[in-house]
Amino acid sequence: MPAMSNVAAKFHRIEASPAVEQAAQAPVPGHVTADVIYPALVRHLTGLLIVALCLWMLAGIIHLIAGLRETLTTGWASIAEHVIIKALIMLALLEVIRTLQAYLKLGRVRVTFILDTALVVLIGELMGLWFKEYAPEKVLLGLGVIVTLVALRIVTARFSPETGSEAK
Repeated sequence: MPAMSNVAAKFHRIEASPAVEQAAQAPVPGHVTADVIYPALVRHLTGLLIVALCLWMLAGIIHLIAGLRETLTTGWASIAEHVIIKALIMLALLEVIRTLQAYLKLGRVRVTFILDTALVVLIGELMGLWFKEYAPEKVLLGLGVIVTLVALRIVTARFSPETGSEAK
């Protein structure tokens, strides 16, 4: 057994030596690009994308409010159709912004945020069909996709590694 302790002591001395620490800290080609420049570039571009989406939403809200005067000259029902569809698009944009913010905070995109965004968009599309001519097959297909996404959303929320609530 004393031979084993000598070997362990030698490894401990090698690990603690300054030469090993300096070798571990030596710059690797591409290290600066991969670990510093690329993440900063992605953060800045994602931030710019969030600002652009917020400006787009602001323009949409202004357009929506400016369109309210049309209710006096045209029928209320036709304006309500456009308002509902535009409001659902705004909700989808909010979900995209929430996904991008989570990416900036976590450094990755959670599947639940992607599923939430897809659900908002698909439900908006399905509600938009109320005001148009539609084929029943298209509605059933949309409902099937929505039910599938809801099931996936429940599974991802229940078995998320962040909550640690895996069923046993």
